[in-house]
Amino acid sequence: MKNVGLLLERQHIHLVILAVLLAGISILVKTNKFMDGQILGIDTVTWFVFAIAIAVLHQVYVLFCWRVQLHYSLITRLFGWNGFTYYSTGFFILAILRIIFIILLAVSSRNTLSVDQFILNIMALAVTLPAVYLFYSIGRFFPYNRAVGIDHFDKSYRNKPLVKKGIFKYFKNPMYIFGIAILLIPGLLYSSVAALLVALFSQVYIWVHYYTTERPDMKRIYGTG
Repeated sequence: MKNVGLLLERQHIHLVILAVLLAGISILVKTNKFMDGQILGIDTVTWFVFAIAIAVLHQVYVLFCWRVQLHYSLITRLFGWNGFTYYSTGFFILAILRIIFIILLAVSSRNTLSVDQFILNIMALAVTLPAVYLFYSIGRFFPYNRAVGIDHFDKSYRNKPLVKKGIFKYFKNPMYIFGIAILLIPGLLYSSVAALLVALFSQVYIWVHYYTTERPDMKRIYGTG
């Protein structure tokens, strides 16, 4: 198979950083007492594992689909233009599951953070406002199909300029800053250390995706990154 090196470009870095992140989280979980509680008959530890696993699965799914499509056109060769629909459906299902799992984790491990709830509510509001502006900007200036990577599927997008309107006028990667930050909200509202830890893991891990997958892909697609 040709271009295997391109398919795996920077993924050794991805793997090493992911291993370090998971090892660090494992140590924190074993040495702290914020994993008590349960919901729906499932304990907090299990919800925690689910939440971390779905976050990793989501990003590995995007990595796999982007790279096999960019370098082999594999998805569109198998499914035609429906390939993007299938990919994006999987993307949104996994994204929704990430939110659901972190909410369930927050409820299961609620009231484990010793901070005044009013302060946490203010922090949740501070996260929500830029996220609302981000999703408004996506709806107004940045169609969802481009947000999830249609430029890997449709070569016509490679001649289109990068969006510089709405929140994209002020931030180069607002989805990685404010979009993923919405995962902090359940942990803040339920005062859950475990949910906040998963959200912080997600915040770091999304930048691993950017530097090891999206940035090199953007350089090949647009000549920039």
